Amino acid sequence: MNVILGSRGYVGQAFLRELERSNEVYVAPTRHDVDIACVDSLSRFLRDYSASFVINCAGFTGKPNVDACEHAKAECLFANAVLPGRIREACVRAGIPFGHVSSGCIFEGSRPDGSGFVESDIPNFCFRSNHCSFYSGTKALGEEVLADCSSCFIWRPRMPFNEIDSPRNYLSKLMTYERLLNATNSLSQLDEFAKICLECWRRRCEYGIYNVVNTGCVTTTQIVSMLQTHIAIGKRFEYFESEEEFLRLAAIAPRSNCVLDNAKLRATGIPVRSIEEALLDAIQRWTSN
Repeated sequence: MNVILGSRGYVGQAFLRELERSNEVYVAPTRHDVDIACVDSLSRFLRDYSASFVINCAGFTGKPNVDACEHAKAECLFANAVLPGRIREACVRAGIPFGHVSSGCIFEGSRPDGSGFVESDIPNFCFRSNHCSFYSGTKALGEEVLADCSSCFIWRPRMPFNEIDSPRNYLSKLMTYERLLNATNSLSQLDEFAKICLECWRRRCEYGIYNVVNTGCVTTTQIVSMLQTHIAIGKRFEYFESEEEFLRLAAIAPRSNCVLDNAKLRATGIPVRSIEEALLDAIQRWTSN
């Protein structure tokens, strides 16, 4: 029995779709069913349902974006850093392995040689680096809380997207923002991300951190070019001259723009598409609300 926490969120819904697609048995408790922040309550729930694996998608991202986390620091810190520790303790008590949805936003840029960050690299966009958004800082702390857990997957997505228009979809954001910041990033196709994460458990891959991103990286202007080619958007895209201008005029918190290496994931044999293929597929099948 799979137990999915935070199933009502953008990423949580993708996990539900994948579990249903594969006809796997699961339970997706709400706050009325169990207090997932209470170790006793959650561990009892897991034993009562004979859980075999827990998927933690619960967290605080802020709406409409991470700037909101700067004004809700207590909630953000608890959901992203404290709660993972509570869930870990409950799972350990119940003797159940689990997977935690983290974030690639704990990095900025790329490695000195221009390659993507690997799982063993120390986050450079976190509280310890003294340069980050509050959101990214709390997500890095969440990984620290789980760092020595021997029965846990830590999955890092980056700016998820798919073919369905949504305020949480990175492609939707690009099409609605008045001005864009041109940057180079890794991305995660949302539904592919959920499938890959579950495949880590199905195949009994080695526990630990995985950069669950599509292979390669892409610039904002490359994505915009694809959007203009395949979707009748009817707008002219404008760009900030620099990150400094973006932060001065359009943001409260600094943003993570980074490249992650997914070689560790690919070494498991789990299929993962290139970012170009995943983007083209989503854009060609784009569905607006």
